[in-house]
Amino acid sequence: MRENTDVKKFFAQDRVFVIAEIGKNFIQTEGERPIDEYLENAKALIKAAKDAGADAVKFQTHEVEDEQYPAEITSPHFKSLDRLRWLTRNTNATPFSFWKEIKAYSEKLGIVFFSTPMSRKAAEKLSKVGVPIWKLGSGDVEDFHTINYLATTKKPLIISTGMVSRKELGDVVSYIQKKNIPLSILYCISAYPCSPESFNLASIKYLKEKYPDANIGFSDHSIDSHLPALAAVKLGARIIEKHFSFARDLWGSDHKASINPDEMKKMVRAIRKREYEKIDHTPYYGKYEKEFEGATNQFRPYFKKAIVASTDIPEGVIIGETHVYTMRPAKLLDGLPAKEIPNVLGKRAKRRIKSLEPIRSDMID
Repeated sequence: MRENTDVKKFFAQDRVFVIAEIGKNFIQTEGERPIDEYLENAKALIKAAKDAGADAVKFQTHEVEDEQYPAEITSPHFKSLDRLRWLTRNTNATPFSFWKEIKAYSEKLGIVFFSTPMSRKAAEKLSKVGVPIWKLGSGDVEDFHTINYLATTKKPLIISTGMVSRKELGDVVSYIQKKNIPLSILYCISAYPCSPESFNLASIKYLKEKYPDANIGFSDHSIDSHLPALAAVKLGARIIEKHFSFARDLWGSDHKASINPDEMKKMVRAIRKREYEKIDHTPYYGKYEKEFEGATNQFRPYFKKAIVASTDIPEGVIIGETHVYTMRPAKLLDGLPAKEIPNVLGKRAKRRIKSLEPIRSDMID
């Protein structure tokens, strides 16, 4: 276990840390396949990322029980597939043993493994596996229920601007900094394809000036060039994250926004050779004062979470962390947003609250 060494490397200011975002790209077929096949796909991607020069591989870990409200809803980016069914499949495909083997394989190859917990239960599972770094997905940056748990581990945390405004990010950073854990912020554009002027990499300069105690990076979804990533590094990004797959025509929502091993290798080589020093970043710069794209991202209502009861809560009971889940999609749930967790914990239930019932302010005092 080289956890301490890896964390120090991650926060080294003289080196750009490159993350190959495998995410859920080990699932490559519409039909369900045996777990062993998913495992082999994942290992092949890890090996390819290592060979391409990436410093880390990152996955996504789902636990449908406390992540997705049990109602059918079609996410607009997922080609009419019901998200509940998808997350159930993903949860079943990745038991604890899957993550243990993935971690061991990554360590054998000498590449950092970590994963985005998409819910608090997913974080608890990953904590048992052992990860040196946390990253919250864009839709979970305001999930203070999960952040409360991550903070207990005292491990570095990465968050993304992909679905927040500048004001929302400021509130989140303030909350996290009070937890006294190392923080990194990735500037992210969730729209693709993305024209050069839409990148607005001036936001990296804004983040570096606004949050000088945080590492600033760039989560890049562009696929036709590594110039945006190089421009981001030139402007001070110390972390570059790119979705990673073998081919963009494989089945699944993220393959189409991923780069392949050859493209990853070219990007990493360019970063290591400091080619960013020679490029013109101005086509990607934009305006310093421009609001984050995440403030108006069309997927916000589908990925943001609301607070629901995890169990029946009798009238008069003081609500604790075991009484609540934070679940997607806020679009369907008439409950308090996940960021209101601090204002729910410790309050008394004014009436019986049924399991999986969204919690509103008029139910507690």
